[in-house]
Amino acid sequence: MYEIGKEKIREYARAVGDKNPVYLDDEAAENAGYDCVVAPPTFAAVYAAWPVGEMLLDKELALNLMMLVHGEQDFEFGEVVSAGDVITTESEIVEIYEKAGKDFVTMETISTNQKGNLACKGRWTFVIRG
Repeated sequence: MYEIGKEKIREYARAVGDKNPVYLDDEAAENAGYDCVVAPPTFAAVYAAWPVGEMLLDKELALNLMMLVHGEQDFEFGEVVSAGDVITTESEIVEIYEKAGKDFVTMETISTNQKGNLACKGRWTFVIRG
């Protein structure tokens, strides 16, 4: 579980150069119809990434990290994530295949909020160069 903190949202928005006031200021977020600051959509990479790290270090899978590159990443968004939300992420390796001498591993993550509603579905593809 990952509890979304206001300051983490603000730090992330500043780090990626997104000056949208709904990510930085409670009053601006409230004026836009939110209870408090909301997370930029790409903040999903923060709360949904921990299972990816576990997969990359899985001893059974034994990926050659020296030859691994991040191939693709797609997100499908559900409810807006805001400060105070508690996000739970579950993951599954959905595909492992070889193509043109390279191995591909694709993982899906499903992140839901404390109400059980979808926050984000992620699809992460990694390429292991042979």
